[in-house]
Amino acid sequence: MSETQIEKKNNKSRNPWTWVPSLYLAESIPYTIAMTVSVVLYKDMGLSNTQIAFYTSWLYLPWVIKPLWSPFVDIFHTKRFWILAMQLAIGASLAGVALTLPTTDFVRYSLAVFWIMAFSSATHDIAADGFYMLGLDTPQQAAFVGVRVLFYRIATIAAEGGLVFLAGMLQKYGYPAASAWSLSFIGVAAVFLTFFIYHLFALPKPAEDISAPWDKSKNFIAEYFRIITLFFRRKDILVIISFFLLYRFAEAQLTKMVVPFLRDEISKGGLGLTTADIGIIYGTVGVIALMLGGLLGGYVIYRNGLKYWLWP
Repeated sequence: MSETQIEKKNNKSRNPWTWVPSLYLAESIPYTIAMTVSVVLYKDMGLSNTQIAFYTSWLYLPWVIKPLWSPFVDIFHTKRFWILAMQLAIGASLAGVALTLPTTDFVRYSLAVFWIMAFSSATHDIAADGFYMLGLDTPQQAAFVGVRVLFYRIATIAAEGGLVFLAGMLQKYGYPAASAWSLSFIGVAAVFLTFFIYHLFALPKPAEDISAPWDKSKNFIAEYFRIITLFFRRKDILVIISFFLLYRFAEAQLTKMVVPFLRDEISKGGLGLTTADIGIIYGTVGVIALMLGGLLGGYVIYRNGLKYWLWP
């Protein structure tokens, strides 16, 4: 048996439990940090609610427009390469946030690094979801759907609950907000370095994970925009886009303002909770409730179908 055949056999026999859970832990953490933890951080650092809502809302943009650059991920190098490269970039970005927080102009510098982390995370999502399809056969893909969701939610609890709680406890023990959050982000950066080293050896190397072919006789940019144009010529495309924009519109606003509401003093209309309290109540209990809601949603969809509940 040749060396290539042995490698293919090892990849096929590699247990998905050794890499699927950790891959989706790595996918969830930076998204949660960009969407929720950054709000708590900037609230602790003294920014106004208006500034927090404006600055952190822009961090969602990379996930909104990631379909526009997903073809580049498919064409240039393998998905395994992109996963490892983006995990390293995310880890470096988290360390960068930790270094910028003690500076006087921390808002500008930390937001710039958060943007790098957000684009790296969105690119990691593209590669990870594609790699999942390549690394598993069809029965395994179906079997591990629940595992993906479970570990994604576990990472959400770890970031929204554990990371926020850690920063809050450090502040209770006398650390300034900047130092407390810097130490917390250094810890998360170390976690991502661990993810990178682990996945360097744990991720399989599927034979199908190759760069997508394209006709080099054609201009790549022109071909790219031709594909994008074809997508927007689909029937009912305006209805589809409107649905995606409006479906989570209210939740998107709530996500940015619920932390300032929990954190603000009672005299200002808030609940006056500490950062550690938010880590426990909002980041842990809230996410567990979200998971239970997801299970209930899955059950009622199974009973009546998705269309029945979306449009009775």
